[in-house]
Amino acid sequence: MKYFRYSCSCFVAGLRECSINIGFVFLLFSACLMISAVEIHAEDAGKLLNFEEKIATIENVKALRQGGFVLYMRHGTTDTSIPDRVPHVDLNDCTTQRPLTEEGRQLAASVGQEIRHHGIPVGDVLVSPMCRTRQTAEAAFGKDFVVNAGLMYTANLTSEEKVQRKEITHRLLSTPLSSGTNRVIVAHAPNMMDAAGYFPKPEGIVVIFRPMGEKGFEYIASIPPARWQELK
Repeated sequence: MKYFRYSCSCFVAGLRECSINIGFVFLLFSACLMISAVEIHAEDAGKLLNFEEKIATIENVKALRQGGFVLYMRHGTTDTSIPDRVPHVDLNDCTTQRPLTEEGRQLAASVGQEIRHHGIPVGDVLVSPMCRTRQTAEAAFGKDFVVNAGLMYTANLTSEEKVQRKEITHRLLSTPLSSGTNRVIVAHAPNMMDAAGYFPKPEGIVVIFRPMGEKGFEYIASIPPARWQELK
């Protein structure tokens, strides 16, 4: 590895100083690209491994009753045997998308009921345009929600295509709101991975963030669906 690192430095510094033939240049350049890719992926993996999930406590729920937080809810249970028909997903045709199951609807309704039962105030509900998220939002919070195209599922996008959606998610997690209410986002796990380095599981989980304006946001805790019954 040290040899390749030294050779890569030579390559960047100039071929005349390296005194190597053109065939080796091509081989060396390919090796440099591979090493760079490994290092980038290793850095991303490190961020993921360093993330510490926190399971919500009763104290977290008491704080939510005062408002001022963002609740990021992943959609309910889906049928993974029916994938999105990329690149032919039609937002107006749910048959082209991975569907929410009946279990998923019931799960979403249960989570919404738990939020109300715990006295957690809900203000704006912002939702990804995918059918599974819109159906989750309706089951959990009723029809009073706003579809935000910036929350569109990102797993099938290139890194360049993800930039704008990542910025939108980051802004929604960071923008402060007045006390007495909480912002709800109903979207996808890959979107949160892009914005916060955290892939929330399982489906139906609610993740709590404290918006901090220009300073970004603070991850507080997560509430898996089964955890609600223990928060009384």
